[in-house]
Amino acid sequence: MSSATGNAAEGGRCWWAGTDARYIAYHDDEWGRPVANDTRLLEKLCLEGFQAGLSWRTILHKRPAFRAAFADFDVERVARFTPRRVERLLQDAGIVRHRGKIESAVNNARRARALIDEAGSLAAFVWRYEPAAEARPATITRAALAGMATTPASVALSKELKRRGFTFVGPTTVYAFMQAMGLVNDHLQDCPTHALAAADRQAFRVPR
Repeated sequence: MSSATGNAAEGGRCWWAGTDARYIAYHDDEWGRPVANDTRLLEKLCLEGFQAGLSWRTILHKRPAFRAAFADFDVERVARFTPRRVERLLQDAGIVRHRGKIESAVNNARRARALIDEAGSLAAFVWRYEPAAEARPATITRAALAGMATTPASVALSKELKRRGFTFVGPTTVYAFMQAMGLVNDHLQDCPTHALAAADRQAFRVPR
């Protein structure tokens, strides 16, 4: 997945990585690295929806159970989930048992399938919304991030996803998705992973 090698140094990580080993690995090896895989993009969109009202730490620790329950977020397979399958998921203690969020994940897979038919891939569609360099802060600081819960790009992508029938895709949720999937590099400037993510982004070929 990553063209840059090595993990962030023990010190100097983004403050939110904390001390949880799984969370640190997520920060070092995943968050902010550009993704062009439709399965992982759908997964993140769906899990951001499940996160509503909860912490990402909670969802991250449940992610293996979510992957097992949702066919590894394969677009075609999840799009075919039936109401009976939804009822079974509501009994799965390993995931967040919220009917609206489960039904949203199935709906979003169906909407993603339609979008793939049109755009060629989910990746080709979402990467259209990568913001231009001049629209980004010159330096990524904690203060700068505090003012970017949403951005014009996340508002535009959210609006288009909603128009296409996606749910649980508000501008704040969509910006978190963009941060995680590497459409922007929001690692703090002095975080060791900032340079690794920047190298990945430089080598990344934007899907068309």
